[in-house]
Amino acid sequence: MRRPGPVTAGRESAVAVFGATGCVGRAVTAAFVRAGRPVLEVARHRPPYATGNRFLALDAAAADPGELAALLAAAHVDTVVNSTGGWVTGEEENQRVHVHLVENLLAALARAPGRTRFVQIGSVHEYGPLPAGTAVEETRPARPVSAYGRSKLAGAEAVLRASRAGLVDGVVLRVVNLCGPEAAGVGFLGAAVRRLRTATPEQPAELTVADAHRDFLDVRDLAAAVLAAAIRPVAGQVINVGRGEAVPVAYLLDLLVAAAGPPPGAVRLRAAPVDSRGGDWTRADIRRAARLLGWRPAVELPESIKDMWDASRADHPVEQS
Repeated sequence: MRRPGPVTAGRESAVAVFGATGCVGRAVTAAFVRAGRPVLEVARHRPPYATGNRFLALDAAAADPGELAALLAAAHVDTVVNSTGGWVTGEEENQRVHVHLVENLLAALARAPGRTRFVQIGSVHEYGPLPAGTAVEETRPARPVSAYGRSKLAGAEAVLRASRAGLVDGVVLRVVNLCGPEAAGVGFLGAAVRRLRTATPEQPAELTVADAHRDFLDVRDLAAAVLAAAIRPVAGQVINVGRGEAVPVAYLLDLLVAAAGPPPGAVRLRAAPVDSRGGDWTRADIRRAARLLGWRPAVELPESIKDMWDASRADHPVEQS
């Protein structure tokens, strides 16, 4: 692949982060900036804050591949991180966000003069439901059952095909559930954060505790894995990224309530089944990430959950009066 470095006088190759305004995109952008890499942030809508980086407001799923290729070439992009998508509704929207967008990016990068490193942020849900007590390895056949999992798998397979064909240097990171400061509005923990912010003894927050175990990773640890995947010789690989632990949901909520410190009577916990889109058990085998990326998770869950709560307070100061 083309290595970071000067490509014309006074210009250094850049990283394009698609989905830059989302939870993962913000953390990934920050990691590359700290590493001294110029970043081109790409998202459908410009954020209401100044990023300090070049920003391109663009719907990558609808863009013409030729025009997109020209935009990336003008920015001297040699590395692309696709952090777009999320839990969206319906087969059609999942296909648009997780498949067509990826295919559009690959079509644009196929026009590049060199092979661009393409880091695809995939999902552990591409594997489908996992048997309790197991740690899923990358060699496990992928059999997703949700529209989200199926479309994420299709996008990942498109990246791997393009890599085998020599069109990009593609790598797929299959990521577990996320927590941490950038993830305060994401997933069931994000929903719990929102309830706790307004909880009072008169109007307590009711939090449902499911009998489930899930692998959770701080989004800053994911960003560190992406940073490694951008430069390591891992083209054509699928790599799990997680903590490698199946943590009880009850423990995660205990950490969040402890971080929030609500007054007595402001929180009610009740045990009940929850209809989860991701199953009751997730645990990633992360030995390949250690071997190929030289990466291991560094942020412990208590720290991650506390930082998640603190970030929510900073984002909503009025609610903390």
